[in-house]
Amino acid sequence: MVDHYSSALELVRAIKAKEVSSLELMDMYIRRVEQFDGKINAVVVRDFERGRAAAREADAALARGDDLGPLHGVPMTIKDSYNVAGLPTTWGIPMMRENIAQEDADSVARLKAAGAVFFGKTNVPLNLADFQSFNEIYGTTNNPWNPGCTPGGSSGGSAAALAAGLTGLEAGSDIGGSIRNPAHFCGVYGHKPTWGVVSDKGHAMPGQLLPADIAVVGPMARSAEDLAVSMDIVAGPRQSETRGWQLHLPRPTRTKLSEYRVAVMATHELAPVSAEMAERVQSVADVLAKAGATVSDSARPKVDFEQSFEIYAGLLWGVMAAGLTDEEKQANKDMLAQAGEVPGVAGQALKYSVQDHAQWLSSSNQRYHLRAAWAEFFDEWDILLCPQMATDAFPHDHGEYMGRTLNVDNETQEYFQQLFWSGTVTVAHLPSTVFPTGLSKAGLPMGLQAVGAEFNDYTTIDFSRLMARELGGFVAPPDFP
Repeated sequence: MVDHYSSALELVRAIKAKEVSSLELMDMYIRRVEQFDGKINAVVVRDFERGRAAAREADAALARGDDLGPLHGVPMTIKDSYNVAGLPTTWGIPMMRENIAQEDADSVARLKAAGAVFFGKTNVPLNLADFQSFNEIYGTTNNPWNPGCTPGGSSGGSAAALAAGLTGLEAGSDIGGSIRNPAHFCGVYGHKPTWGVVSDKGHAMPGQLLPADIAVVGPMARSAEDLAVSMDIVAGPRQSETRGWQLHLPRPTRTKLSEYRVAVMATHELAPVSAEMAERVQSVADVLAKAGATVSDSARPKVDFEQSFEIYAGLLWGVMAAGLTDEEKQANKDMLAQAGEVPGVAGQALKYSVQDHAQWLSSSNQRYHLRAAWAEFFDEWDILLCPQMATDAFPHDHGEYMGRTLNVDNETQEYFQQLFWSGTVTVAHLPSTVFPTGLSKAGLPMGLQAVGAEFNDYTTIDFSRLMARELGGFVAPPDFP
């Protein structure tokens, strides 16, 4: 019998076998939100009555013999930043509190068309720009494994809701690890798709129609199998472009771990990870070697990683600064003129917030060189195994944005230095699946990235599915029975 921690595919099989109704599952998740969400504050927009009505419609369709699709009747929530008609879309920005979506985002529409039934939205940080998830509208979301720690960001509410068994399926978005670090911190699965293969229409501020540069939207779940079916549903062009093009992502060619060629990068001098994190990468590499995979800890693409991170910074902070007012941009220019060179990630953020178009075009051109180098690398290797962050989930820190730091084995790092691990992947448009590998010594989840060649999204997802057979996959946090 299914329960609140069952995968979405297990739920839909039970619904179609008439072992349980969609409405019964909807009521189960609503009860859990009412009972447990007070501890973590993940499901911040509750649409219970419309959720129940949609579940009743799914049950009625099944009674008529109609199959609504691969997610028939599965209850789910979704990240605040996706438009769901009739619900607020705030991005955690106070002035957006009253912004009510008029139509569904493409991903939402496709998930509904596949039979999913929505009953709420999950929390994010201000402007989706943090490794934590807190804002003035909805407050702070906590990690189900330790409420004193962050669940990650910006899809922190999504990951926390999945980990606590408050929803059947989720979806997030990612430009700097916003799917991947919450999946890592909460012990669930998250997939950052190849750039451009999932429409982001309806995941934008009002009036924004241009697809976001280097940012993606993608699935989050409690199993790799759920990621795969979600990608089947949401991947493809914008609804307005379906007449002109179609997407056919290649399916995995490997069927067992022994067939995989895996390059391993346990740490890097530009963003050193904790000894425990590096050891976890190595232990997973050892599991792969024991399973017969070809494993190398020295294989690397022909990429200057420092230059790669600088190129990423130019693109990232260009995107993040797109909404600045003329006055804010002038203030940044004045600050640069007075301070001269500002070191570290804070300096990158300041410099690239006021870059001109020619400078952005130079970074954009360089990304194509990076893509070519990675494509050559993945001609020889199937997967790059690497960390997502330096540590497991860290305590809440709501201090000054660019002034925060992260303690890594008693060494202080810039808070946003950890963008290296997500940005190295993001700037080259690569797909990456974060999968759970068990708990840290502190009893917190530790996830790793499985990175693949552009468009090999199903390869990284299926690799994660095979890894679950060796490592055990999702584990529920003890305080959420």
